[in-house]
Amino acid sequence: MPNEPGPALVVALIALLLLAVTISWLGGLRHQKQIATAAVRATIQLAVVALVITAVLGSVWWSLLFGAFMLGIAVFTSSRRIEAPRTWPWVGVAILTGVVPTLAIIFASGAVPFTGASLVPVAGIVIGGAMTASSLTGRRVFTAMRDEYGTLEAGLSIGLTRPEAIDEVIRRHLPEALVPGLDQTRTVGLVTLPGAFVGVLLGGGTPVQAGAAQLLVLIGLLSAQTITVVVASRLIRAGLLLPADLRNRLPL
Repeated sequence: MPNEPGPALVVALIALLLLAVTISWLGGLRHQKQIATAAVRATIQLAVVALVITAVLGSVWWSLLFGAFMLGIAVFTSSRRIEAPRTWPWVGVAILTGVVPTLAIIFASGAVPFTGASLVPVAGIVIGGAMTASSLTGRRVFTAMRDEYGTLEAGLSIGLTRPEAIDEVIRRHLPEALVPGLDQTRTVGLVTLPGAFVGVLLGGGTPVQAGAAQLLVLIGLLSAQTITVVVASRLIRAGLLLPADLRNRLPL
């Protein structure tokens, strides 16, 4: 883990950022501005979080409020990532239906104590996973619908309803949103030691406790992401969760 913040950390961060920006420029990715902006935002956001996190973790109610804030940011981010900002309420439904039952099981079972110190990190991980699944679903499915619009029209022309025609196009693409979570779960301990595992060890826990905590996080992520993908797909089929261009092109 890094030493206490100081000049060495500043030098390392600047060097890493310059490396990423330079390679983006040399490789023709044209994402130098986005990389720099993301780094600056991360610095500011983590500085703010560091200032308030102690007070938040000391109270369940403040932790719940902070969790709601994280959820709101996740919905906003995902709806913009899939280029459908006006559908944010439905994006919220998809993410929320994945997050709520997963967290309910984790805390109601007693596997994790329902305290502020536990709620914020666990909720953050689960919400982040559901947000990723929502974004991957939308981006992959909407791209497929645009690329295969002729298939949609053909389905409608032979009498399929709009949900049935949409399903013919998107069904085979939906599992792709689960690939990152599945790969992470399959390779845990072999390729990486994820944050929960390392965090418990650094906090003085035993390797067994660290493994149990990480396993709970990984299975919880699979639960939240699977529910989010399924709910999002149902909303897409119903025509509720669609970007403006597809919603306008598809007949009611």
